[in-house]
Amino acid sequence: MAKIVECVPNFSEGRRPEIIKSITDTITSVPGVVLLDSEMDKDHNRAVVTVAGEPNAMKKAMFLGIKKAAEVIDLRTHKGEHPRMGATDVCPFVPISEMTTEECIELAKALGEQVGRELEIPVYLYDQAATRVERQSLPNIRNKHGEYEGIKAKIATEPELAPDYGPRKMHERAGAIAIGVRFPLIAFNAYLGTNNIDIAKRIAKAIRSNTGGFAFCRALGFEIADRNCVQVSINMTNYLQTPLYRVLETIKSEAARWGTMVTSTEIVGLVPSEAISNSARWYLMLENFSKDQILEERLNQATEGQGTRQGLSTFVENVASSSPAPGGGSVSAAAGSLAAALASMVCRLTLGKKKYAEVQDQVTAILSQTEKLKDELYELVQRDASAFDAVMAAMKLPKETAEQQKQRHEAIQKATITATRTPLEVMNKSLQALDLAIQIAGIGNVNSVSDAGVGSLLARTAVEGAYYNVQINLPGIQDKVIAETIDKEARQILAQAEDKVKVAREMVIERIGCRKD
Repeated sequence: MAKIVECVPNFSEGRRPEIIKSITDTITSVPGVVLLDSEMDKDHNRAVVTVAGEPNAMKKAMFLGIKKAAEVIDLRTHKGEHPRMGATDVCPFVPISEMTTEECIELAKALGEQVGRELEIPVYLYDQAATRVERQSLPNIRNKHGEYEGIKAKIATEPELAPDYGPRKMHERAGAIAIGVRFPLIAFNAYLGTNNIDIAKRIAKAIRSNTGGFAFCRALGFEIADRNCVQVSINMTNYLQTPLYRVLETIKSEAARWGTMVTSTEIVGLVPSEAISNSARWYLMLENFSKDQILEERLNQATEGQGTRQGLSTFVENVASSSPAPGGGSVSAAAGSLAAALASMVCRLTLGKKKYAEVQDQVTAILSQTEKLKDELYELVQRDASAFDAVMAAMKLPKETAEQQKQRHEAIQKATITATRTPLEVMNKSLQALDLAIQIAGIGNVNSVSDAGVGSLLARTAVEGAYYNVQINLPGIQDKVIAETIDKEARQILAQAEDKVKVAREMVIERIGCRKD
């Protein structure tokens, strides 16, 4: 396997998406570097970006990203809830594949030296790359000395603030930067049902390690003005030693003590699957459960190294092959699944937005339904192909004796009915997806209404595509009652879809504000 390193830079900008995009575009302009995730927080005024690639490419990409951030972010005018000292505030490397901690430390040092020399930004090595014991903890560098403003005033005179690389002078726009190596960190936030910031701060103090709480847990209390509540913002630096569920349960009990509750939680950026499965095992009280029991994990293990992992590219190539399955039925189901997925996306881009506070319950209900449909239609992709294969297998049964002929005939009829009802099910579920796309198009985030419109078109296509597959199989069903019942239902669904897609089109065009002609 190739050497792969992950980097999770935090940028001091959470309100202007175009700024973060300019930085991530610069980073990913380096061949071999992949953007895995990018999340912005308006109240914290901070973005967390996750990228990965081979070491040399990552060093080049991160230098360019830090340079770009210094050009487009000005710390002199930056305000936000989250502590910060630089435009690129932190730049931690995480070993992923065939990379040792020592190799990542050398990478961090090489990047730090280049940033200090060429960009004249003071660089502090932290965590496992730290050159001093007191710098293993990032807050000891950044928070202790008063962030950007405090460090700027003291960096030239205080021995504690002498950087590992770069000048003993704060870069006016870009501030300073911490570059390091660490274990996978989980950024975990808990929202409370109160706007009393003192409660959030008391809970944060109760759970963080340096005030007597959990080891490997850092926590602060923040006011989230946009949601009229407060948040306990947590960095879990070792989720194996201190699991998420243990910290969350303590937050719940502390919140109850102060007369409030945890209303929701969130994970910022990416999270190791083991952290989630550990929490699921605890909350579900599972006995003898292991990560290997997760279907996707087992599939990944079974196909690793064989080049057979299924994905969109593989599916497309299989459709393009000379094999009759997967064919139009599976593609119709895939279109329906994507329709539901787009509706889910619009729901998620609406939830939590102050502008859409009045429709939060409706959007949550829609999301629950679209998620279920997305998964069910995805399963129908394979079920349709399997139904066709079953018809082919029945036709190949022996037919030399009368008994064999009878068995073959019954098998063909059974398989044909299944192969007809499967696309009928696709029609039904895709019609539901179309209806939900219309609902979210009407009340969802107006900036994503075009996505809801595309979802409605895909759902309509899924209905008609599946209808074709119903019709091509109907003549093979000898039971006229069954055939007529299926035909009647299919025609009704098709007619409803045609009416609904017109409603969707008018709604989307009206909310976008474009001409109808």
